[in-house]
Amino acid sequence: MALFGTLRDITMFKGVAHELINDVITQQCGYYKVILGNTQPNVYGESLVKDYIGPVLINCLIERGDYSTRSDDFGPDRIRIVKFRFLKDDLQYANVVPETGDIIMYNELYYECDNINENQLIVGKDPDYAYSDGLDNFGSSYSIIIETHMTNPDKLGIVQKRL
Repeated sequence: MALFGTLRDITMFKGVAHELINDVITQQCGYYKVILGNTQPNVYGESLVKDYIGPVLINCLIERGDYSTRSDDFGPDRIRIVKFRFLKDDLQYANVVPETGDIIMYNELYYECDNINENQLIVGKDPDYAYSDGLDNFGSSYSIIIETHMTNPDKLGIVQKRL
């Protein structure tokens, strides 16, 4: 029988994380969600023109990668890999379910979601996959990490207009 990771422990842990991210650090990004119903795929299941909902402002932790430059036949291209770390409760409150292809705006740059990881568990337990009786009340998933790459806003069709 597990001793730690009950609802009381989870509430305390999430409260501290929520206060740290939302009241102390307060880094925000704009999250653009792809509208699949309005996006028309081609024969290969890809789409050059996508419609987005957003931006929705969400607090997060940001792990910025370094800029690098890649040159090809079309000229130089700047590359940057960034990881955005969100509290799962904040995403649920904003009604956002992260998916590959979504766009995140940070510091007037746009990043396309490549990979979504939900593998940080409180006390290492996921109550949705409890294999023993009584363990479904212990542990919790509390964060989602999104790996992104910097993308060109002209390619996205997202334009900020002045009033």
